[in-house]
Amino acid sequence: MTALDDLADRYMDELAVLDPCQAAIMGIAGQDSRLTDYGPDGPAARADLARATLARLDSTPAAPGPAAGSDRISAAVLRERLETDLALFDAGAHEGYLETIDGPLQRLRVAIDLLDRGPGTDWDAVRDRVRALPGALEGLRVSLERARQRGRVAALRQVVRNERECRDTPAYLEGLAAGYGDGPLRGELDAAVAAASAALGAFAEFLSRDLAPHAPERDALGADRYRLGVRDFLGTALDLEETYAWGWEELARIEAEMDAAGERILPGEPLPAVRAALDADPAYRISGAEAFRDWIQALADKAIEDLDGVHFDIPEPLRRIDCRIPAVESGIYYLAPAEDLSRPGTVWWTVQDPGEGIVTWTVPGTMFHEGVPGHHLQLGVCVLNTGLNRFRRLAGELYPGYCEGWGLYAERLMDELGYYRDPAHKLGMLAGGQQFRAARIILDIGMHLELEIPAGAGFHDGERWTAGLGREFLKAHSGPQPDAAIAFEIDRYLGRPAQAIAYKVGERVWLEAREAARSRDGAAFDLREFHRRALDLGPMGLDLMRAELTRP
Repeated sequence: MTALDDLADRYMDELAVLDPCQAAIMGIAGQDSRLTDYGPDGPAARADLARATLARLDSTPAAPGPAAGSDRISAAVLRERLETDLALFDAGAHEGYLETIDGPLQRLRVAIDLLDRGPGTDWDAVRDRVRALPGALEGLRVSLERARQRGRVAALRQVVRNERECRDTPAYLEGLAAGYGDGPLRGELDAAVAAASAALGAFAEFLSRDLAPHAPERDALGADRYRLGVRDFLGTALDLEETYAWGWEELARIEAEMDAAGERILPGEPLPAVRAALDADPAYRISGAEAFRDWIQALADKAIEDLDGVHFDIPEPLRRIDCRIPAVESGIYYLAPAEDLSRPGTVWWTVQDPGEGIVTWTVPGTMFHEGVPGHHLQLGVCVLNTGLNRFRRLAGELYPGYCEGWGLYAERLMDELGYYRDPAHKLGMLAGGQQFRAARIILDIGMHLELEIPAGAGFHDGERWTAGLGREFLKAHSGPQPDAAIAFEIDRYLGRPAQAIAYKVGERVWLEAREAARSRDGAAFDLREFHRRALDLGPMGLDLMRAELTRP
């Protein structure tokens, strides 16, 4: 441990106290009974911590000798994150902040959700966090009201989405508490849930009655705010016009590859007919959420067994992924192990209408993305890497370009390694991950910057992007999906500028860095060693990652 490592560890300890919801996501123990302060004082305190830590960083000498290289990277990673957080704070990005998947309301619910560990649930912590929810909501209400008085209100679609979530959450809390059964905490849990449910109802009323009338209809956040999002989620600077044009090229390339894969499955049939046939094929359907959970668990276990010792070295604590079906709709996502391993690496997979049968031909690519060699390997290796300080080990969630880029890279890597022998699974990887994420580049940049659709695109050429056009475009380039799912995606992009492009842009940088390393090393290039070195770096922005992976 160096002085800089001590500084990074101290920052993590202090951040966990100021942001228990972030600590829960990172797997940091010690704050399980608390929730983050989203009142006016909370963001200010976190900004003060960032400024104080930057000042300490400026006065902390780098270690001499063998530790100098690690200290150099640690300083760069920590500085980039702190300066970005302060840039967002100084720009007022937190004021009036509401969004669809990772805003304050969603983080409060996730912090409670993460305490649900079945028989191992700490029910005292559940009670305390649920008890803390009314106070957290009141602080958030004060912040949103003050922001409204300054003319900062989230777009109407974000307000409406959060109101809906407030009204849905009490049923989730009741279901969570029901898992306790009878016992000495029964009355306290019920009372906490009742108070929290009343507070959620009151907050929903505040959103609809007091905030919605002032919320702008316009969704686009503009180029300046978008560039801040690129800096935040990707750790780089982009030529947005070039990236937008590349998104169109990448989408066309992927869809041509999809057509070729479809031709292998049903020669002569158009792709929609191929997809419909696969959806209806009993070989690619599973009935029941638990049967599906068992199936993806077996898929994850097999990937670990095949890859360990051949293409990757997978530590023993990572040779098992906990695959779970959430009680409420929350998408598909991965959570890294807790730093003390009390929480295993977990894949959460929302199942829609399990009684109708769950289609599986698109699933393997997504499991490789979320599991091994994707997020579980990448983030799990970071958590276990005691050669890194705590910030570098646990900060994966802060770097979507690094993490989600690796997830898409993992999907493509498994194709290179021959894991889509079934052409339906190859098509599923392209349709379930690659096509969708390429379309996001076009939509996310296009909608926030209100760009023109290029001539020759074959889709409303020359018009400027709107949410309505976004829904129509995504429906045409993501396969059959319910209208509600398409609407959720559009709301998500419009609430989190630049997060949606982190996947494909991150993958692009991972592939470019690998090819640069291959050119540098020539015949001595070793893919397994490249992956080892890459994962040992830990999370970071894409500019720094590219520089380190291509360093002589």
